[in-house]
Amino acid sequence: MPTVLLVDASEELQQFAADVAAAGYAVATATAADAFAAPREETPALVVLNLIGARDRAPFAALLRSPDLPLGVASLAAVRADDLPRLDLTLGFDDFIVLPAPAAEVAARIRHAIWVKSGVESDNVLRQGDLHIDLANYKVYIAGRPVELTYKEYELLRFLATNADKVFTREALLNRVWGYDFYGGSRTVDVHIRRLRSKIEDRTHTFIETVRNVGYRFHLG
Repeated sequence: MPTVLLVDASEELQQFAADVAAAGYAVATATAADAFAAPREETPALVVLNLIGARDRAPFAALLRSPDLPLGVASLAAVRADDLPRLDLTLGFDDFIVLPAPAAEVAARIRHAIWVKSGVESDNVLRQGDLHIDLANYKVYIAGRPVELTYKEYELLRFLATNADKVFTREALLNRVWGYDFYGGSRTVDVHIRRLRSKIEDRTHTFIETVRNVGYRFHLG
């Protein structure tokens, strides 16, 4: 599941963290100084900056402008209502949320911040629900979380997604993705489909449909 990283978390964010977990995200914590000082096992989809109260904003500005911050990571500033008059919008976060907030609003703000970062409006971005394919930069995101694909996995996904709801036989996919001079068998397609599904699908995300005795198609809706 995608991870939300709480930066400089405090007791004031306890309920917020509980709402984040209830919305289906893993929750991690760090200070602004060490958030990305070393490679993380999993890149978070979102960092939440705890800007509640009078505190030094410099570490947060340094974090958001750091070259160590992975591309595609969204940022959300958590504030109280009395913080709004002095909220520094130049820090560069993607959105902010005023706490306390209903659990439904917490979930919506998280989804929106992630979408803003990974779903940049462009003719070169394909979207199907939480799946975003950045055609210009060969990147794939699920609910804002970057997905690591091999070149052939990416090409297979791109081809199916750009021809959504069309059924392709294994032989057709071999020809269109691998090329006419590829001598591998149709099992090559099955293996790559299985690996691709393991990376982009789960109980809430299903994109590639098996058409029995025929082949595969990318399913819309």
